[in-house]
Amino acid sequence: MRVLDKREAVSRRDFLAGSGKTALGAAMVCGAGTLVVPTAGWGMEMKALKPDTMAMMIQMARDIYPHDRVADKYYAKALKQHDETSASDEAYKTMIEEARLDIDARAGKALLEKYGTSTGGYLDMGWEADRVALLRDIEDSEFFQAIRGSLVVGLYNQKALWPLFGYEGASADKGGYIERGFDDIDWV
Repeated sequence: MRVLDKREAVSRRDFLAGSGKTALGAAMVCGAGTLVVPTAGWGMEMKALKPDTMAMMIQMARDIYPHDRVADKYYAKALKQHDETSASDEAYKTMIEEARLDIDARAGKALLEKYGTSTGGYLDMGWEADRVALLRDIEDSEFFQAIRGSLVVGLYNQKALWPLFGYEGASADKGGYIERGFDDIDWV
């Protein structure tokens, strides 16, 4: 006698689409202006930007400056200034929100071309290589340059992250680096 497997069949495409979601893609958005990531134990309130926009910007920041050991909350902290600027500058807010819509549309088109489905946006692109290819297409845009430029200082100037990168802080007031571990970096 033949036994039938009554479990729901999941195609490879459905599995990849569902399992490829980023941690932020699975983030819970609560109310107007609040992004909560319960699995990581942090959240943030926005004054002007939509939570979906901030979630997309955090993933974008992670794709521009990828560091596996840096938590998303540090990327969010580095991007917070864009929300503050958007609260007082309507044109800036419009530029960011329209850029998110454009990026999600581009992501939907890329998903359709590659996998035959256009459901979802940037956060639904499971492969980092696909997201980076999309970012290369927009790297000359005002939006991309604003995000990238703010991360250079906003991300790497957080003292909590310095030990992850082997940076011990300013050394001029302590006599310089020559006598204070000039060549003791072991991760290069």
